[in-house]
Amino acid sequence: MEEDNAAAALDNIVTEFHTYEDFLDSQITSLDLYYLEDEELARQLVELGYRGSGEVLKREEFETRKAAAEASRLSKRSQQKTLASVGKELKDNFLKALAEREEVNRSGKMTSIIFIRDRNALGQEISGYIDYSHRLKTEEFDPYFNGKKRLLPRATDLSFYNWETQVSTSNASANYQVMADNSSGLLFKNKTDRKILNVDPKATPGDNSSRTPLQSELYSQVVIYDHITRRT
Repeated sequence: MEEDNAAAALDNIVTEFHTYEDFLDSQITSLDLYYLEDEELARQLVELGYRGSGEVLKREEFETRKAAAEASRLSKRSQQKTLASVGKELKDNFLKALAEREEVNRSGKMTSIIFIRDRNALGQEISGYIDYSHRLKTEEFDPYFNGKKRLLPRATDLSFYNWETQVSTSNASANYQVMADNSSGLLFKNKTDRKILNVDPKATPGDNSSRTPLQSELYSQVVIYDHITRRT
């Protein structure tokens, strides 16, 4: 407990003072300057522990902690900047589900496959499977979370089908290989742990995978398949 308190005190020092010299100056009293008549000498005595009214902190430790604190601050700011869902008012269940999965899909802890069935701008019914993690890393998602754009399957996604034109495509992504199975339909093989994800609603999704159907006011049908990636 004492060690934790001491560490917290040192972290507070690092946060409070911009430079090590600022910290040393805070420890020097007017009486020290009166007798020593040399600010630099007063700083050296504080650094050596002979003068000063507070915590003794070496320059190397101050700079190490300062660098760590700055790295942590930049990391948090970068994460907030990266997450497109941060600060958005999300009302639809589907957008909320995407927001909940955004960070883990960006970091690679989880890879989600999204099944969407709806109509395109021409009124044609389309459906397909989208590699959410791959899409997050290859396009801007702010318009989706802002409600300015609708997430729809494309011919370049894992799987796409236009029910009117009967155009059908399938493509491997950064995370999955597409496998056709005569009895089960489409299967997706995770490239990291090589586990099979089965999207047949009558079958179990597979190891480390789950299936979540969602009611959405934005789409005719939405199902999200989550796969927790485990390296073998």
